Amino acid sequence: MANVFIVNHDVKTNVRGKKNIYSWLNNVATNEKKTIQSLTIILCSDEYLLSMNRKHLNHDYYTDVITFDLSDTSTYIVGEIYISVDRVKENAASLKQKFVDELHRVMVHGLLHLCGYMDKSSAQIKQMRNKEDFYLLYRKHFIA
Repeated sequence: MANVFIVNHDVKTNVRGKKNIYSWLNNVATNEKKTIQSLTIILCSDEYLLSMNRKHLNHDYYTDVITFDLSDTSTYIVGEIYISVDRVKENAASLKQKFVDELHRVMVHGLLHLCGYMDKSSAQIKQMRNKEDFYLLYRKHFIA
């Protein structure tokens, strides 16, 4: 799946089973009636993502994920998902989850944004969480 890439920016995180993750994410997109043309997932530090949040969104706070939709069509996905590994580790600990499960949650969260889902209102947040939970269960078909 040469259309999905996971890269480290200013952190060293070993993500296992990348090909399986790529297959899973491509299938999520297909389920959502989209095709991933190009998706780059950039793993970075809290500080780097904070600078991105300030620069591009005028938000002055830490976050776990920021998604940039670079598509020029509603059918194909071209985008970047920036994920703070620091935030994911902290969230996983506080939620008593495995790091890899929380990492996969924010990956699919970013992809769902690229599929058109929002998380501003309580109804949107509920829909997003339901989709995340569904696709986290669905990943067992791709990731052991």
